[in-house]
Amino acid sequence: MGLLTQGKKMVLMNVLSNCLKAIVNAERAGKRQVLLRPVNKIVIKFLRIMQKKKYVGEFEIVDDRRGKKIVLDLLGRLNKCGVYSPRFDIKIKEMDGMMDYVLPSRQIGFIVLTTTYGIMDHEEALKKKTGGKILGFFYQITKAPTNQLTSFQQKLPIHKNCLLYTSPSPRDATLSRMPSSA
Repeated sequence: MGLLTQGKKMVLMNVLSNCLKAIVNAERAGKRQVLLRPVNKIVIKFLRIMQKKKYVGEFEIVDDRRGKKIVLDLLGRLNKCGVYSPRFDIKIKEMDGMMDYVLPSRQIGFIVLTTTYGIMDHEEALKKKTGGKILGFFYQITKAPTNQLTSFQQKLPIHKNCLLYTSPSPRDATLSRMPSSA
């Protein structure tokens, strides 16, 4: 959902989605900062939650009297973030199923909700025992280096030549299509 033309004027459809896409693209490009524009209150509150969970660094809001801009410092911890559209309702009972559906693991990442208590992540919503409308998500997947072995793996003996032999079972003769005289 980007821009929609309405006559000669361009209308921005989803500000939050565009900002989160810009953040992910900047992270993948290895940038240290990203400029987000335009922004609204929802984007600012979403970024504050990401900042509180240490997925992004500090940000500065620049008011240029048209649409606000944000200069965001990136920490390199974000793999994916996105928006759920349409913003459908989620109840407390459905929260576990939604975490399984959206996040790669229960310990990795956060779902951001808008509730009657304000915009918060799913953990805070569970503590306050409230549901709400789902705004989006963010998470990080850490990849272990493949060239480094753990201390446990280094202690294991390495067998280069290993042959696994299993004796034939009586069922093999009945299932085989080969003649027994072969």
